[in-house]
Amino acid sequence: HYKSITFIEVMSTPVQYVPLISSIDHTFWTQLNAKKLDELKLDERPLDLTAFYTNDCKPGLPAHLTLSYDSFTDKPVDRGTAYTGIVLNTNTVEEFKAKDFGGILKSAGEKIWSTFKDGSAVEKPVTINQFYCVCFADLKKYRYNYWFCFPAFVTPAAIIERSTLGVKFTSEQKEKFRSAANLGATFLDKEQNVIQDKNNAISNMEYVLIKDPSTDSEHPGWPLRNLLALVSFHLKEKKVVKVICLRENKVAGQQSVDHSLYLEVELEPLSSTEMPKVVGWERNTKGKLTSKFVDLSASMDPAKISESSVNLNLKLMRWRLLPELNLEVLQKLKVLVLGSGTLGCNVARCLLGWGVKNITMLDNGKVSYSNPVRQSLFNFDDCGKPKAETAAARIKQINPSAESRGVALSIPMPGHPVTKLEEEKVKESITELEELIDSVDVVFLLTDTRESRWLPTLICSSKHKICINSALGFDTYLVMRHGVKGECEVLEAPHIGASTIAGSQLGCYFCNDVVAPGDSTKDRTLDQMCTVTRPGNAFVAASLAVELMVSILQHPLEGQAPATLDLNDEKQDSCLGRVPHQIRGFLAHFSSVQPASHAFDKCTACCMEIISRYRENKMGFLMEAFNDANYLEKVSGLADMLENTNFDDVWEFDSDIESD
Repeated sequence: HYKSITFIEVMSTPVQYVPLISSIDHTFWTQLNAKKLDELKLDERPLDLTAFYTNDCKPGLPAHLTLSYDSFTDKPVDRGTAYTGIVLNTNTVEEFKAKDFGGILKSAGEKIWSTFKDGSAVEKPVTINQFYCVCFADLKKYRYNYWFCFPAFVTPAAIIERSTLGVKFTSEQKEKFRSAANLGATFLDKEQNVIQDKNNAISNMEYVLIKDPSTDSEHPGWPLRNLLALVSFHLKEKKVVKVICLRENKVAGQQSVDHSLYLEVELEPLSSTEMPKVVGWERNTKGKLTSKFVDLSASMDPAKISESSVNLNLKLMRWRLLPELNLEVLQKLKVLVLGSGTLGCNVARCLLGWGVKNITMLDNGKVSYSNPVRQSLFNFDDCGKPKAETAAARIKQINPSAESRGVALSIPMPGHPVTKLEEEKVKESITELEELIDSVDVVFLLTDTRESRWLPTLICSSKHKICINSALGFDTYLVMRHGVKGECEVLEAPHIGASTIAGSQLGCYFCNDVVAPGDSTKDRTLDQMCTVTRPGNAFVAASLAVELMVSILQHPLEGQAPATLDLNDEKQDSCLGRVPHQIRGFLAHFSSVQPASHAFDKCTACCMEIISRYRENKMGFLMEAFNDANYLEKVSGLADMLENTNFDDVWEFDSDIESD
């Protein structure tokens, strides 16, 4: 209970003010983090804030000034009496410690003093109470150094009488005080009415009223200090001022202001030319005049910390080096990774690094004992488990905010005949694969046979999906993007001397073939059944595959971005640089080339005749392709072309690039 004052105390003692204590909700720091990353960046300009204090705290509690997530908004949730201020956030802790805190306090005082001189303080006296927050936010460790300042003037003021509203005033008068307190601070006449004539408010006042955050039965709160200084500024001679420190509390279930302080304070006039001394830096919990520190890392959700840290690295990249970098398109991206082996695991890891969270892993195999040393999403304990599901689970362990899932699916392939007993299951697999590709934005082709890439290539071509292909040889690699045809889907003849190839005219993985994909799993020796490649090869190819995807998405035309044929052209295709069609690398001499090629009008995977047959009679067409090794060559026109070709005029090339 409040210490009851049932009599009038007559005295002459200096006024002592109960200081405000900053009370910061963790959501305030969360918002500051967001402001720092998305708005301030390296800018140290001040941000406007609104805080609140209340005048209805229980006895014994300190006078809190509360800041929350909406303190940065123009219209925060009303939680009491508004206190306006600013936050000054430094880029380093050294800058924070080196701040001229004395200069900040003096500057804050001069700002308030100017409102005394121009009269605006009398018009709206609640605005003379302001605060400053100087801080350093360590966004990686969720640690914050901060110091609050509540600038106030040191002016002569002596209490000569102290009582309570319950002792001094009637119920009707107290109700008038309660009503006037909605203004936060104001001047009242003899009838307890708010003085409307602001030019003569102080000369005509009978009472100074303020909503008081203090719960001390003898001492008023800090906000009264500047209000009494304002009155003193306008006095011509000493004067005793009646002060209402309005406090509310519930008594027997009813709101009561009986315990509110009533003071009669003797004030002395101030010089209008010399600003009084200013005080106001907050003391820490040990009573020392120094800054505070809070570590929120332990109380934060680890998953949220992880997500925020990933975003931090990417946003630093944007606001330090690439302001035009579109991170939002990556955060919303949905990716399907076909193949959860050496390439697939490394592609998934790189995708996570770019902030891609929606990743579907597809594979029909199980983790073997040789996999963990090369496939970065697996360890020894995973051996024998399904690859796709295990990879998806590991993605979630790496980034808990990722939306990953694994799909065990066998991709039907040309040259692999389908029996009547298998037909229904194969059709289900086709439908599931189509639905998966339909649901994503980008498809990575990383399967372990050439023919297993044919159906995904065809579906991606038909549905205009971005498709990234990567394959490995012993010491060579291929990374390429498939052309994304437009709605018109017209294949143009190559232009001699052209410097670029339009994205819609680029070839796919099968465009350089002069034979249809067939069963490559027959009669393979042990060295042919395993991926025989230099261990670092997959890491290089996977990284380039993801970087190629990101460059595509940063181009204004995205999947239809053109590929340059002139490697000496320094023109930047996107904010990240060039968007090549292919990257072919050679570890033997640590080099790479960037060829670009037109789509082949007789390609067995992406030519218009193949796509048309697929769209018109999907299942019938695909079953023919699976069961007849020569069917795709006939439909595409490749068989006729081969029949009419004089092979004596054809140069023979050899490529050791195989799939992973």
